[in-house]
Amino acid sequence: MSRIGNRKLVIPAGVTVNVENNLVKVTGPKGELTTTLVEGINAKVEGNTLEVTRENDLYKPMHGTVNANIHNMIVGVTEGFQKELEIVGVGYRFALKGNVIVISAGYSHPVEMQVPTGITVECPSNTELTIKGIDKELVGEFAANVRKVRQPEPYKGKGIRYKDEHIIRKEGKKAA
Repeated sequence: MSRIGNRKLVIPAGVTVNVENNLVKVTGPKGELTTTLVEGINAKVEGNTLEVTRENDLYKPMHGTVNANIHNMIVGVTEGFQKELEIVGVGYRFALKGNVIVISAGYSHPVEMQVPTGITVECPSNTELTIKGIDKELVGEFAANVRKVRQPEPYKGKGIRYKDEHIIRKEGKKAA
């Protein structure tokens, strides 16, 4: 059984955590993030540590989740998060036009995606894309939406994949 909810979070130097009512506000060098606590879950700051507690076992399923979310907020405002994508296929490419990603992925038209606020996108080459931000949930969701435009297929491996993702390949048809 996971005991991640009982973990005491260490607040690094340069980061402030304020808990007022059911609102947790984390401010650091890269920005500011806020979240609301689930009913029955409490957070308390003592010195440079933060402890998340629950009122009773009824709230046990959310105890570890809230602790992990606050930890991700602390990491986000200090280091930030990033996802790297690559596109594989003949004629497949990424292009960045201001705040819009243009994806050529084998369709009859290029797919355009608006970059949400709070996220920065870099395109080091026309087959690579780097998504950066301080909110782990937002970075992961946007990367998943970009990948969803053309998911990698198992026969040739063409499509959009994460940089470190391994695609399980299938064998094609056998000649008679």
